[in-house]
Amino acid sequence: MKKIFLLLFFFLPGLLLTAQNLKVKTGDDLLLTKYFNLIKGKKIGLVTNHTGLLSDGRHIADVLHENKDIQLVALFGPEHGVRGDTTGAVENAVDKKTGVPAFSLYGKTYKPTPEMLKGVEVLIYDIQDVGARFYTYISTLGHIMEAAAENNIPVIVLDRPNPITGVHVDGFVTDDTLKSFVAFGKIPVQHGMTIGELAELYNGEKMLAGGRKADLTVVKMEGWKRSMWYDQTGLKWVKTSPNLPVLETAEVYPGTCFFEGVNISEGRGTERPFQYIGAPWADQNKVAKLLKDKKIKGADFKAVEFTPEFLPNNARPPKFYKKLCKGVYLGVKDRNSFEPVKAGIYLLWAFKQTGADSLKWKTKSIDLLAATPRLRQMIDAGKSPEEIIKSYQKELADFKKIRQKYLLYK
Repeated sequence: MKKIFLLLFFFLPGLLLTAQNLKVKTGDDLLLTKYFNLIKGKKIGLVTNHTGLLSDGRHIADVLHENKDIQLVALFGPEHGVRGDTTGAVENAVDKKTGVPAFSLYGKTYKPTPEMLKGVEVLIYDIQDVGARFYTYISTLGHIMEAAAENNIPVIVLDRPNPITGVHVDGFVTDDTLKSFVAFGKIPVQHGMTIGELAELYNGEKMLAGGRKADLTVVKMEGWKRSMWYDQTGLKWVKTSPNLPVLETAEVYPGTCFFEGVNISEGRGTERPFQYIGAPWADQNKVAKLLKDKKIKGADFKAVEFTPEFLPNNARPPKFYKKLCKGVYLGVKDRNSFEPVKAGIYLLWAFKQTGADSLKWKTKSIDLLAATPRLRQMIDAGKSPEEIIKSYQKELADFKKIRQKYLLYK
């Protein structure tokens, strides 16, 4: 008992100090405390969704609306809307909680029009990203910066953590001919940057339309380090969209989202979207064995069967709705060594190897997700995962050099 007491005496203060140090303050909390002068007396346009929560759990739209020193005149919602409760195309509406006009940036238009921005003196962006190029919130970021630059409106980006760390960077860099709403800028699949850093990159590398530059201010976080996973920040995880329910989903998403571009289920309609991968025609045991033999770092593959269902808050029935799918469950046994983009490439290769006659590409979709046709073409040509991964290393190294200029945290 005495030994236990002594151990606690020596180590508990250090453990408590570590826990305190891991508490991260996000840009929205800091805007309303340290940097309120940036918006005081202004008419505000706010780009946000259900993840725009302060540390006390209040939504930033509600807090800004209640503040008498500013005027919230417009809300802008990305995919899933301002409150994150919309499936499919988002329509223009009036926000029920604030009575403020809420404009859609996912449907008929991706970029605010001059009419939507009428009366806006400052445009604020506060949305939690997941760290993957094809997650549409970072394309919304680019489009609102373009609109702000075109209409001479300052932009304030309230920074939040990259939930899968700001260390790992991987994947093909966007081809010039394949920029889209799932590939706004010339960045790799896993960019390893925060929203604020991406905003600086878009501006500095002239990725906005016409090479324009927005009048940009990033309210940096306090306490965040690049090596942090979201569950090490002290912040509460909020489901960023219907099919990213937990942090582990975000850990695999940069690799398994590729399966939206092929006739294989990416696990939508199950309790583990983007971790269950399979199809009615697949041989789960052959796929699992191929992947296990490759000894992919940090990954654990198990042969499974699953049946996708139509779950609440999903826009449409999932792929292979109510059909038995055979495939694998991708678990992460060591997230610090796990490389999701590489795992996704190995998975596509394994399904091709074991079901070459059955696997069918949704060509436009897979090329947009990879932001290059090379992934599809190399798999069809029988290239190994190692050859595919080697093929993009030069462009990735070039991006990393550019990226370094815009990193705001150590």
